[in-house]
Amino acid sequence: MSTTEATVDGVCASCGIAGGCDDDTKLKRCGACGLVRYCGLKCQRDHRPEHKSACKKRVAELRDEILFKQPEGIHFGDCPICFIPLPLDAEKSTINSCCCKVFCFGCLYECTLMENTKEICPFCRTSVPKTQAEAERNFMKRIEANDPVAMRQMGAKSKYEGDYSAAFEYWTKAAKLGDAESHNQLSLMYLKGNGVEKDEGKEIYHLEKAAIAGHHLARYNLAMHEGGNGRYERAVKHLIIGANFGHDGSIQKLKESYMDGDVSKEDFAAALRAYQAAMVAMKSPQREAAEAAEAASR
Repeated sequence: MSTTEATVDGVCASCGIAGGCDDDTKLKRCGACGLVRYCGLKCQRDHRPEHKSACKKRVAELRDEILFKQPEGIHFGDCPICFIPLPLDAEKSTINSCCCKVFCFGCLYECTLMENTKEICPFCRTSVPKTQAEAERNFMKRIEANDPVAMRQMGAKSKYEGDYSAAFEYWTKAAKLGDAESHNQLSLMYLKGNGVEKDEGKEIYHLEKAAIAGHHLARYNLAMHEGGNGRYERAVKHLIIGANFGHDGSIQKLKESYMDGDVSKEDFAAALRAYQAAMVAMKSPQREAAEAAEAASR
């Protein structure tokens, strides 16, 4: 009896009895793969040696379905003021400790022109902190409110100061709340062994979590990891997703792969169109004006 037949026929995959060996027990699916049903724990344990291989294969397939699904957007999200996707270059965005909102330099520049001051937060309209100590107090208040962005920022500060233990603690808490950048930073800690023992398994785990949440750099690093292990088809899938975000590194690697014959003309053309569309989507007159003003001030 195949696992597919067991699921379709509504019989226990172990004892083969329709409805199960206990009339009062409803069949329950395997919690890992969902392919088969069992009367209870005894039948599941008895069937485990036979089912183990198919179960692991299906679990991997389910994981890949999630991993290689194009996220709705980058992990930065949209600017909360202009509602345009935030730039991939983090230096073209900023964050204030008062509200822990990330907004683009275009909106900051526009607010500065309107208010004639940089001392007002463009989002929450409160006074921005004048000292680092005041900013840190704001971040700690946001951490008390379970704000993962504040935890991420304090993790970065701790790492800068060489306190990897505190950085690990902040990023772990933020990652549990779904913060993609914290997952990415944890992957780097496990890669380099900063404050933790090197662990490739945990490194990849956090990279995948970050990539699934739309982190373009984590996605790129996964592509490099897969390519380095000879899994070029998986590497190309990661690069295509990264290119769809507008990531320069991903489209350049895809171009190299296309030139080497590892990517079809159709796939590269589609990725290039998506890359160009993403780049256009991140532009605005305010951002262009901010960049022009910054260039003029140099």
